[in-house]
Amino acid sequence: MQKMILIAGAFLLMAGAAQASPDLAKAKNCMTCHTVDKKIVGPAYKDIAAKRAAEKGAEAALTAKIKNGSQGEWGQVPMPANNVTDAEAATLAKWVLSQK
Repeated sequence: MQKMILIAGAFLLMAGAAQASPDLAKAKNCMTCHTVDKKIVGPAYKDIAAKRAAEKGAEAALTAKIKNGSQGEWGQVPMPANNVTDAEAATLAKWVLSQK
């Protein structure tokens, strides 16, 4: 019984983290340069999702770019490395790729 409660709790935490992505993006200052539907400094999340829609391994690639930074793919302005954990970067990547 205790094992089932722990498993259920883990699933609830994972679901909460996935749903918290807009808040996580705000907390990690992603929304300073990006929005869901229009370009600011960086591309709109919808544009990123559209560009990566058919890309194999898109989530892992985007996770790495969020964590380590990126340059040249969307213009001259580089995206700096972000102070996020691997789990936070993965959550953000999954959320960005869901914006259609």
